[in-house]
Amino acid sequence: MSASTPIDEPVNDPVDGHTAPAGDPLARERAHLSASRAALRAMREDAEALDIRDVTANWVNAEVLQRQIDERIKALADLSDTPLFFGRLDYLHAPGAERAEGAEGERPRPEAAYSTLHIGRRHVHDADGDPMVIDWRAPVSQPFYRASKKDPMDVGLRRRFGYTGGDLTAYEDEHLSDPAEAEATSKLLQQEIERPRVGPMRDIVATIQPEQDEIVRSGLSGSVCVQGGPGTGKTAVGLHRVAYLLYAHRERLARTGTLVVGPNRSFLHYIEQVLPALGELAVAQATVDDLVAHVEVRGTDDATAATVKGDARMAEVLRRALYSHVTMPAEPVVVVRGSRRWRVPAYELEEIVRQLLDRDIRYGAAREALPQRIAHAVLVQMERAGEAPDDRVQDAVARNAAVKAAVKVVWPAVDPAKLVLRLLGDAEFLAEHAEGLLDEQERKAILWAKPARSVKSAKWSAADTVLIDEAADLVQRTPSLGHVVLDEAQDLSPMQYRAVGRRCTTGSATVLGDLAQGTTPWATRSWEEALTHLGKPDAVVEELTAGFRVPTDVITYASRLLPHIAPGLAPVASIRENPGLFEVRGASGPDDVVAACRELLTREGSVGLIAADPRIPELTDALASAGLPYVSPGEETTRSTRLTLVPASLAKGLEYDYVLLDEPRAIVEAEPDERTGLRRLYVTLTRAVSGLVITHTAPLPTQLT
Repeated sequence: MSASTPIDEPVNDPVDGHTAPAGDPLARERAHLSASRAALRAMREDAEALDIRDVTANWVNAEVLQRQIDERIKALADLSDTPLFFGRLDYLHAPGAERAEGAEGERPRPEAAYSTLHIGRRHVHDADGDPMVIDWRAPVSQPFYRASKKDPMDVGLRRRFGYTGGDLTAYEDEHLSDPAEAEATSKLLQQEIERPRVGPMRDIVATIQPEQDEIVRSGLSGSVCVQGGPGTGKTAVGLHRVAYLLYAHRERLARTGTLVVGPNRSFLHYIEQVLPALGELAVAQATVDDLVAHVEVRGTDDATAATVKGDARMAEVLRRALYSHVTMPAEPVVVVRGSRRWRVPAYELEEIVRQLLDRDIRYGAAREALPQRIAHAVLVQMERAGEAPDDRVQDAVARNAAVKAAVKVVWPAVDPAKLVLRLLGDAEFLAEHAEGLLDEQERKAILWAKPARSVKSAKWSAADTVLIDEAADLVQRTPSLGHVVLDEAQDLSPMQYRAVGRRCTTGSATVLGDLAQGTTPWATRSWEEALTHLGKPDAVVEELTAGFRVPTDVITYASRLLPHIAPGLAPVASIRENPGLFEVRGASGPDDVVAACRELLTREGSVGLIAADPRIPELTDALASAGLPYVSPGEETTRSTRLTLVPASLAKGLEYDYVLLDEPRAIVEAEPDERTGLRRLYVTLTRAVSGLVITHTAPLPTQLT
């Protein structure tokens, strides 16, 4: 592989480009970049100039079409600080322009001509429709990520580009067809991985590795679980998988929808720019709490109560409690029509009810079917008497007052929130339906000390809302999406997995997480168990062990905790050439922490001051007294304010160029048990991209020393 080539060092370039000085490949690439940007502007102008006044039948169609055009215009935005293309492939044989944007799984077809393709974030074509930039998701782009000396995939040369902002500054060539050229690490790739960051998470479209690309391009029909340690890029892989699936199955997912589920709002804000940068604007984002927000959360549970409420056994408790409302008919139903009276005896009604119970359909659906079943029994009697009733007669009988009254008694309507309200407030009702499932201590743990009077007055907890969501699904099926990405999944309870899983019962899922970073008392013990609760037991589990973001010295230090928090889990192997800054310092108080912040702020990039939640007020006062500006997680940093003060409970999923970790022992002791505390510490230790400084007055946890 050749070294990175700056602008003033021309090399031989086998492919002629757009008008530029001869013998200057970088100048030709810059000319192609300029021409591509002009073509993208033209594509956007064409979309803006579309006149739909004479092509829509009514105002509804006009609104829908205009919305689609507006989304297309947004997707064609040229981000000035983002490279329009980041790589180039020189095929030994042309794959064919018509194949450049082909369907999933296709391989380039050998042709008799040499072909050059520039790979970028979105497709760009010129006025004649010829491609100038190929979408990274196209099959013909796949060799940019997968080709190697052993399998060049018909690629003669792979070129990577270096950028400053949106300006092309360097390039690097790899001749895959030249056996004499040795394998080497890409300097530009390494620089892009290690590049300092300010602001929200970036896409990794230019640096996707072969093992990541396999996950990104896996099909829509199957679910995938990615176990990945800190810095392995699992979140980015999940987001790029969404972008790929939207490209490969756009029409289907446009109908069924896609959703990204994250652990908290700060995390979602951190990742929210990744998909728009890839041209995808229609992906919804939510937390699990957002999905199950049936009631206002005003209360909290202790760890024991939350663990029991989150246990999968609660699903059966709820099912029993719900179906206890169904009672067998004791009286016949008599329907009067005109001068005739039609009688459905109690034993026949009981048979109808038992048939509906045996079908195991939703409680609400069965309740809606019951009057029609009773009406059908009446119609059978009418036909035997020589009448010829039709569907309108059956509907009329189903709406008959006597039928309605019978349904109300036999299969009453049940409000999910009221069901959970009674279950948590009525000891006898709970004991009856939890028999053989929950022991006495577990029932006491979740039973309210003082029953609430109504749904509105109850102080619901986050775990309660998940129970209500389960009950709501038992009553009426939850609509399913086409694909759901679940990030930081290791922290979910079984009941939360069920809540997410019913949002993709007919679709697929991408599950992302790290068992070592589980920081809840109910954290996942194994992915097989978690996937079963999610309803995706056949999902493929992939493991990412190559660390791209966390420096070697930092991940090596943090990995001292693995035997104590996740025995048997393989530690992350950092591939970073730069070992990174790493120091452990004694401190005498908050002033030393502020001084360390100032020191790190002299370096390029973002700085995160991470501390145990109880220490945040003291550090807030210290930073204010020192006149050192900072933002909170979820707020965007700027060039002038690059420091973020991060409670340890919100650190998961976030990254900073430099991290100052305050008082590791306090982070452990702030959690309800040591294992959870050590896992929280492991999370906070691995948020650094370029360097980590630890300050402490109390002794370090023995597991680190």
